[in-house]
Amino acid sequence: MRGFLASSTGVTCAAALALPLAPPAAATTSPAPPVTRAAAGPEAYAAGGTQSLPLASRSSDRAPGAAEQGLARRDVRPFSLVGVVWDNPATELHGRVEVRTRATATGAWSGWRELEAHNADHAADPGTPESTSGRVRGATAPLWVGESDGVEVRVRAETTPGAARTAPARPRLPGGLRLELVDPGKAAPPPADRARTEAAELAEPAVLPALPARQKTKPHAGPRPRITTRRGWGADEKLREKGFVYTKKVKAAFVHHSDTGNNYRCSQAPSVIRGIYRYHVNSMGWRDLGYNFLVDKCGNIYEGRAGGVSKPVLGAHTLGFNSNSVGIALLGTYSSKKPSSAALKAIARLTAWKVGLYGMNPRGKTYLKSGGGNLYPKGEKVRLNVISGHRDGFATNCPGKKLYAKLGTARAKAAAYQGR
Repeated sequence: MRGFLASSTGVTCAAALALPLAPPAAATTSPAPPVTRAAAGPEAYAAGGTQSLPLASRSSDRAPGAAEQGLARRDVRPFSLVGVVWDNPATELHGRVEVRTRATATGAWSGWRELEAHNADHAADPGTPESTSGRVRGATAPLWVGESDGVEVRVRAETTPGAARTAPARPRLPGGLRLELVDPGKAAPPPADRARTEAAELAEPAVLPALPARQKTKPHAGPRPRITTRRGWGADEKLREKGFVYTKKVKAAFVHHSDTGNNYRCSQAPSVIRGIYRYHVNSMGWRDLGYNFLVDKCGNIYEGRAGGVSKPVLGAHTLGFNSNSVGIALLGTYSSKKPSSAALKAIARLTAWKVGLYGMNPRGKTYLKSGGGNLYPKGEKVRLNVISGHRDGFATNCPGKKLYAKLGTARAKAAAYQGR
């Protein structure tokens, strides 16, 4: 029988906020000694949890930021999603992060799989309460691995691209590297103790059916597609911060890929989303799930950040351009794999409805003011497609080469759904 660690270590790590809010129960406001974040008790543990394990030097270099760090192969409690976080979100991890895991069902170890090291582009806008809360961490993209009970990780620093020849010969890694092992748990029941102002939103059914008829007052608003709500995918509403934050309107949609890998069944999509939700809130320190909507490879649409699917909820998905936009993430990694036709159709139906509520043409252009980023300085008005890829607002690979190449198709389909 496989043994488990007698004691695991851990700690309690993108959308602007209107006001600073109290931190969620699962987060801390300052770095703390490692403690296990898994929920206590049979009922709580069924709702999921996170194991957070500090990485150690893999060489004779024991100084903070050692260029080679990791964890030797070990037994852990069951988890399904994995990522690596570090203390300072402003510090980029230049290097290679690889993990391998052991499947609970078969006991077989996977090969080494790489985590996307640069995830700062999915974030709240600079200087906003959400980004300056003191809880936010730097992080890789999370990877869905399926139920596993063993893990090994290695991280190797590389020279920063474009660094001067006089730069130190030995690159360093960010401080406070930790491995996050997320158990998405089972679907959580709606809580009974949320504020009354949230009652209507949390009382939504598990699924909002598609509406075939267009609204006469909005001739170019596409019909609402079928949407699985947070209740439907089992969001534990106690994890996120209370209250909702809104922007004024929705002028553009940014399409993303979650970069969590394609090794999931569509029946597992709710679990994948619960895992991402826990990673965004507990591991990365955000107030809620970053994306406004998520779509699986079978074309099912899911509500993301809380606040109402028809409302302009402020997300944390495109650093610098979260205001007056909506973030839609296709579950999976689409750098070399083409998105399915079902997924593209769902993105088109969703954007036709969502931007149509605000009178926007999916094949048109619009202007958004930058909140600051690596492509456009803060305050610059930027002309963008109404349906844009993440890389249009920030220098990043997201939403992957293959998905980005299909956005023209999504624009045309969305316009057709609007009757244009």
